[in-house]
Amino acid sequence: MRTFVVGDIHGGLKALIQVLNKLELKDDDALIFVGDYVDGWSESAQVIQFLIELSDKFSCVFIKGNHDVWCEEWLRSGDVDPTWYMHGGKETMESYEGFSAEAKKLHLIFFENMPLYHLDNENRLFVHAGFTSMHGVEKEVFKACFYFDRTLWEMALTMKEDIAKDSLIYPNRLKHYNEVYIGHTPTINYNCFEPMLAVNVWNVDTGAAFTGRLTAMNINTKEIFQSDLLPSLYPNEKGRNKV
Repeated sequence: MRTFVVGDIHGGLKALIQVLNKLELKDDDALIFVGDYVDGWSESAQVIQFLIELSDKFSCVFIKGNHDVWCEEWLRSGDVDPTWYMHGGKETMESYEGFSAEAKKLHLIFFENMPLYHLDNENRLFVHAGFTSMHGVEKEVFKACFYFDRTLWEMALTMKEDIAKDSLIYPNRLKHYNEVYIGHTPTINYNCFEPMLAVNVWNVDTGAAFTGRLTAMNINTKEIFQSDLLPSLYPNEKGRNKV
């Protein structure tokens, strides 16, 4: 069985289809998505519908991202978070034009069922952004850290590769898991259009919301599969503002 981790999609259905076609999925393959399915390009509602249907055919895990939290609340209550509206929410609401109330209800259930993190049987952690507890994700007090925290990634980036895991200065957060897979912070912020590895943390958000690509990676072989640059797939759109 192959397992692929997929980075932040942000309404880029065309990029998602491109990547999945490159994977040439087999029946026993598994997909783990690290969140932020909506907000950015014009097909957010269509991405959610596609993923719901995809999960009927393949083993899928859908981690919840911060943009998914905002969209979920809007679908539930109709309330529009001002920050969300400015950072892709407007385009997501527009993408739902033509969707029935029943379809929106099914999408809400889909969002509600998303876990905040996933831990596989080889002690690999998948989370949208990060976590802050030195005792690991199960002891995290502030649940919003799972989809907002950037300190895990920032900390990993500053570490020297030769620091031993039993060193007194090795961060306890990183000792709990063999590997950690995250999204949330685009690698294009560091002029990199491919997944980045820092210590044992893999960042697979390669900037699909902006000028980058959507990425899937085989978590065993580390082979990567990428879409075209998103602006080339949506030439008449601007993507979203950073948050």
